[in-house]
Amino acid sequence: MIAWLVTSLLLVAAPRPADVVSGVVRDPAGATVAGAVVVATVPAPSDAGPDAQTVSGPDGRFSLDVSAPGPIVVTVRAGGFAEYVRTLSESERTQRLDVMLSLAPLSETITVTSTRGEQRAGDVPASINVLSGEQIRLSPAVVADDVLRQVPTFSLFRRSSSLSSHPTTQGVSLRGIGPSGVSRTLVLMDGIPFNDPFGGWVYWTRVPLASVDRVELVDGANSSLYGSYAMGGVVNILGSRPARRTLELGAQYGNLASPKGDFFASNTWSRVGVAVEGSAFGTDGFPIVAESERGKVDNNATVNFANLSAKGDYQATPRMNVFARGGYFRENRDNGKMSTIDGTEEANRTRWTSASGGVRMLLPDQSDLQARVYSDFETFHSNFLAVPAATPPRSIGRMTLNQRVPTTGVGGVVQWGRAFGARNDFQAGLDWRWVDGESQEEGLDPVKGQTVILQRQSGGTQRSVGAFVQDVMRPLGNLTVTLSARVDDWRNYNGHNLETNVPSGTPTANNTLFPDRSDTAVSPRVAALYRVNNVISVWGDAGGGFRAPTLNELYRQFRVGTTLTLANDQLGPERLHGGEAGVTLRPLANLTVRSTWFDNRVTNPVANVTISTVGTAVTQQRQNLGRTRIWGLQNDADYRVTSSVHVTGAYVYMHATVEEFEANPALVGNTLPQVPRHRGSLQFSYISQKYANVGIGLQFVGRQFDDDQNVRVVPGETAPGLPGYTSVDLSLSRGVGHDVDLFAGVQNVFNTEYIVGTLPTTIGSPRLFNAGVRIRLAGR
Repeated sequence: MIAWLVTSLLLVAAPRPADVVSGVVRDPAGATVAGAVVVATVPAPSDAGPDAQTVSGPDGRFSLDVSAPGPIVVTVRAGGFAEYVRTLSESERTQRLDVMLSLAPLSETITVTSTRGEQRAGDVPASINVLSGEQIRLSPAVVADDVLRQVPTFSLFRRSSSLSSHPTTQGVSLRGIGPSGVSRTLVLMDGIPFNDPFGGWVYWTRVPLASVDRVELVDGANSSLYGSYAMGGVVNILGSRPARRTLELGAQYGNLASPKGDFFASNTWSRVGVAVEGSAFGTDGFPIVAESERGKVDNNATVNFANLSAKGDYQATPRMNVFARGGYFRENRDNGKMSTIDGTEEANRTRWTSASGGVRMLLPDQSDLQARVYSDFETFHSNFLAVPAATPPRSIGRMTLNQRVPTTGVGGVVQWGRAFGARNDFQAGLDWRWVDGESQEEGLDPVKGQTVILQRQSGGTQRSVGAFVQDVMRPLGNLTVTLSARVDDWRNYNGHNLETNVPSGTPTANNTLFPDRSDTAVSPRVAALYRVNNVISVWGDAGGGFRAPTLNELYRQFRVGTTLTLANDQLGPERLHGGEAGVTLRPLANLTVRSTWFDNRVTNPVANVTISTVGTAVTQQRQNLGRTRIWGLQNDADYRVTSSVHVTGAYVYMHATVEEFEANPALVGNTLPQVPRHRGSLQFSYISQKYANVGIGLQFVGRQFDDDQNVRVVPGETAPGLPGYTSVDLSLSRGVGHDVDLFAGVQNVFNTEYIVGTLPTTIGSPRLFNAGVRIRLAGR
């Protein structure tokens, strides 16, 4: 009797054997999805939080142990898809699940950028835009920035495409936050910084566009999570995941002698996934100076580039994933003009090797730990041409400078997150970056530009460290509150500008070693979202951001024509204080309408200030000076009319002005150059395997100024500024059999000539046509 009682007590006290919940995660086309977060939760009224959690492996498979009795709720989240939720009874828990994710309206799409974790876009108090792989494939564009212009808050420093613009002018601006060659927006590739480490601009040709899974754009200050560059927002480009026995090939040809080839090959073996991807493009280009002003120095701006990268994922255990990435990029450009003395093209070329790796672990307490390291090794070569006044105009051109910029950058990030119950998600992280770069220059003689008369080495080293915390709280079922803050510290050292005369070897008066400099910045943010009902949500946020000056701004001087701009080793950070408020409407299941008011104020922006004028020679210096304000209204609509028809539209009004400028008070009240008041877009897509896929895009850009004084007038115009324009794009594709797609596309269908800049008058891309074939072999 005693033995029976003891045995019974032991059986009662023994833990319940765990059930194994397993399955595979797939996308709408049936391909497996790696990296999906799978959570099993005990349903309410229990508030115990997740009972088990895991991540799908390279082959899309997952398994987790669940010991709690009774039914459970399985939730699957993967970026770019709608959240999948299914309740399993106790008898169903051992069945193998076949999770089929689906595309959804913007508000239901899972994003990973805005909170550095998986969240539904409709639950995040921020302005988020997601360009899906479907939208990218339906664009006729061959470079990433031309695709991203579907989002009207996105723009480069100038209106030109990266097909024709110098890399140092390809800085990205969201909502008109300080457009310049330096980005006020952080660009990421799979979560790894993508901006040029020396100057902050972006190589958009470096994006392997054909194998991009989606792009997430988050408007507004995000320095509280990401630090410098994220003062104006974040663009995160996410690549395709490895899939089983997949080979995708693309070949196309366009006008202006423009061939392009792409490939993506991948395979998975249980716990291992490997992918290799690449692209190559070249074009004879087009002239970028208006025909009425072209001279002997002007010819076509051309570009050819190639990318090659490899990535691997290893699911070491159901709770630990390890990944590694490596890539190589090359680009060669002719910038649309040449020396009339010896025919030398003004050109530049770039070689860039990158590598990264990391690990993601689910710890026993169900918290999530991630760590990443990355490195960049880049060498940029460029030369510069002077076009002095002559009769006829632009009939003389001579080389003035040869430049080589080797740059090395390394960095890393550690991030930890945990759900405390069902109403609180906490994250904390630490990241660091070290960049060393130098501009090595040869100044050429002022007569023919063929003899080196000056050598200059300008550069230094920058080290930055940042720590952040974030808490996403749900005190009520329909209220989400987000609190985040970050502290950044950086140090600039080994700064130098070493100049020697040639051939004497004597140092010039500008031969200088700069003192070390350090600075800090604190970036807070508070945000809240309230679901009034199933149709209406209101949200808002307030916070701050900053951008630390780049090595290029601190140490490298440059000359454009007769204007010399000096560096400034004492530059401090630009700082932003701002906020936004929005309302989101979901009157129909597949319709999302959003309106957002924003107001951002930047103090101590880096500006070029004139310090002396001698005849036609002007000397400027970069300085922290003044205040600017950028406010406006952003409206978006996303409507999936049917599973085949998708319509999106957006419009943004931006009022960007100078509020304070001590060096020249006359500029106060002027509009910031390169920021139009009005931008809009409309996109229509029709997807049909039976008939054809059709994409139509329209972009509208209003008038904007090209100079800080707002006075320059384009020849033939009466009002100052660059006239507005409208451009239309068209794409068509048709499946032939199961594995082959034929496609064609046209950018700027009506060949609209739009003005990019003045002095001289430069123009944007003409009509660009391409056609080709895509082949996809899977599961063979």
